[in-house]
This record gives sequence, structure tokens and C-alpha cells, in this order.
Amino acid sequence: MNIAIIGSGYVGLVTGVCLAEIGHKVTCVDNNAEKIKLLKKLKSPIYEPGLEFLLKSNVRKKRLSFLTSVTQASKKADVIFIAVGTPSRKDGDADLTYVEKAACEIAEGMDSYKVIVEKSTVPAQTGKRIERAINLTLSKRNKNKKTKRIDFDVASNPEFLREGSAITDFMNPDRIVIGVQSKRAEKMLRDVYKPLKARLIVTDMNSAEIIKHASNSFLATKISFINAVSQICDRVGANVLEVAEGMGFDKRIGKEFLSSGIGYGGSCFPKDVDAFVHLSQKSGYDFDLLKEVRNVNENQKKSFVKMIEESLWIVKNKTIGVLGLSFKSNTDDMRNAPSLDIIRALQKEGAKIKAYDPQAMPKAKEVLKSVKFVKDAYEVAKGADCLLLLTEWEEFKKLNFRKIHQLMNHALIFDGRNFYDKKQLEKLGFEYFGIGTASV
Repeated sequence: MNIAIIGSGYVGLVTGVCLAEIGHKVTCVDNNAEKIKLLKKLKSPIYEPGLEFLLKSNVRKKRLSFLTSVTQASKKADVIFIAVGTPSRKDGDADLTYVEKAACEIAEGMDSYKVIVEKSTVPAQTGKRIERAINLTLSKRNKNKKTKRIDFDVASNPEFLREGSAITDFMNPDRIVIGVQSKRAEKMLRDVYKPLKARLIVTDMNSAEIIKHASNSFLATKISFINAVSQICDRVGANVLEVAEGMGFDKRIGKEFLSSGIGYGGSCFPKDVDAFVHLSQKSGYDFDLLKEVRNVNENQKKSFVKMIEESLWIVKNKTIGVLGLSFKSNTDDMRNAPSLDIIRALQKEGAKIKAYDPQAMPKAKEVLKSVKFVKDAYEVAKGADCLLLLTEWEEFKKLNFRKIHQLMNHALIFDGRNFYDKKQLEKLGFEYFGIGTASV
């Protein structure tokens, strides 16, 4: 099947590469000419394990190509996925400017039946607005050129990819959700995903759109819940790791997303929670639960900074080393990374920041000012008054902590992910602070 992917960011590029890998002929489109130039050189503009290998493989097999023209790509495609950015507006609603623009450009290039699929995370009822935008563009086109009517369907197909394991998630999904308005569109999307042999859930478009927001908001709620519990654990002398383990064995709860830390980040959870709160308010329901999920997430970062302040006493002119900058491991994504707020809060008090991340430093340099970026974790530790672990990269677990101890001015570690073994580090002479682990 011929497929076009409009937008070649984290979602669009992974989706396009993986659809090519399962046998389709895919054209990835982006209006960023530099990004397309890079992709044509077989270089991925984002870091995602395994992505560049599959990109090269499928270009060589002539199943994957890249364009800057939405209109050109739309002409030859049977199915067109819209995977453009939907950033948050100030009121929390999703900015759908790029979605509308993509829809209109698709309509300009249509000359036969197409299925246009929302892949971007969008509020409920966006599908109908895409349909209207396409119809308006087609009407204008037909009026000017007197061409015949072109049929199309709009569908919703939310993504559930986790950065850092996106390819595995695509190839082995828990479920594939498609929201459709016709049997014709349903059949075409079944054919798209047939090679995956996955559970396919068919709904109406509004329900498919809500499934995405509800899923991410629920996962954000689990994270904020265990983070709130971590605050109680610190106050009563309990261990949140043991509490989470005891909860996680309950099949009704499950252990996933019960890891306490400095809060969630990335492009999905913060944006989707905000959008769901806004959608709820527009529909006449005040989603207070999700508002508190946001508050807990923000307060978790503030509590971490406060713990550092209380332990260091004076932050001004202290050298603070930061291990990890991306919002999670195995990605270079800095969007809404907790590290940003934490570093800026410490800088505001006069701290000197040194930082290292295995993949995210090029993007971190664009958004963080007056930070000294260094080549490895040992350079971070050299002369530092404390270390902050903010992203749980596996290479940080393999460090030589005897050497780290010798390099530091003061052997303090603030573990924002409960990544390390407190007792082992204390044996080496470190003073260790975790999240909700007062009794460890």
C-alpha cells in the first residue's frame, strides 16, 4: 500500500519507518527542508534506538522516501497519516494550526479516494474539523477547476509509542485503535496493520480521540499518585520502593508507572493532561482530579530543589553536577524535561551547573543557558559539591563510584529517579538522598 506520513518528528518518523519495515511503500513529508535533507542522507534527526538502522534498510529497499511537498506526496498515497505537532496553547487547549494546514494541503493534491488519518494527538471532534477543512478546500478547487467530486474518509488512529522503545512498541502493540466512519476506511486500515497480527479495536472517531487522552492522563495519574505517596513516606519514615512493590503485585493496579521520582515530562503527558482538562471544561465538566495530577507533578520538582537547598545549606556559588537532561532515558527529547525547571531554579540561586547527557546535549544547549556541558559523567563529578541524577541512563549505573567520590568536593548524591542503591553508595562514603526512601 502507498502511504504518506505528514510530519517527520518523533511520531511521524517512527511510524513511517515501521510501516515501511512491514512492507508498505512510505513517503515521509516535512516542511523542514534541512530535516528532509538529513533524512535523504540516511541520518535520523532524532535519537531513537534502532531507528536509523531501519531507516537505512528501508531506503535501500526502495520502500521509504522523503519529500517536503504534502501535495505531491498526497497524490500517490492511498492512506495519509497526519503526524504534525499539536503544541499546547496558553489555555491548555491543543493548537491545531498545523493539522488544519496539513488537511488543506492534502486536499490540494487529492485526485482519488484517500483515507486521511489523524496520528497526532488531538482533542475529540477534531476529525470532523479535518473533514470540513478538506471539503472546503475541495469545493474551492472544484469551483476553480471544475473537477469531479473526490471521495475521502477521515479516521483516527492514536499512537501509543514510548520514546526510547518506540520501534518495539510499534511492532508489538498492546492494541491498535482505529476510529472510522465507514467500512471502506476500516478495511483499508485493517490492511495497513495486517502484517502486525495485533488486536485491533474499532470505534467511532470521537471515542478513538478520547482513548488517547484518557490513556495518557491515567498513566500520568499513576505517576503523580506514587509521587504523592513518596512525600508521605519521607514524612513517616517509610520506603516508597517497597510500597510500590507491594501495590504493584495487585493485578488490578499493576507495577507499571509506579516509579516515584522528579515527575513526568516529555511531549505527551503534560500536553495531553492539559488538553483533557481543557476539553472537559469546554464540555461542562470540571476535571479536578487531573488538575491535582498536574499540581503534584510540579510540586515534585520543587520538593527536589528544596531537598538540595536544605542539604547544601548555601547554593550560591556551589558547583552542581547533573547526570542526565532528557525527560527519560533512551531519547534526546528535552520537551518538558524536569531537568529544565530544576536547573533553572538552582541557577536562580546562584549555582554553577555542569551537565552531561549521552544523547540530549545538542538539544539541551538550545534551551539551557549558562550551563557547562562536559564530555562524560566523570567531568561532571570533578570539583562538584553534589551530583543530581535526573535521567536514568543505563551508563550511569555502571560508573566507577570510587573514582567519582575522589573527584567530588563533597560526596553528595541526589537521586531524582531512585536509580541507585543507597546502601552501596553509603558504604563508599557518599551521602545519598532519594525520593520517598527515608527508611532505606
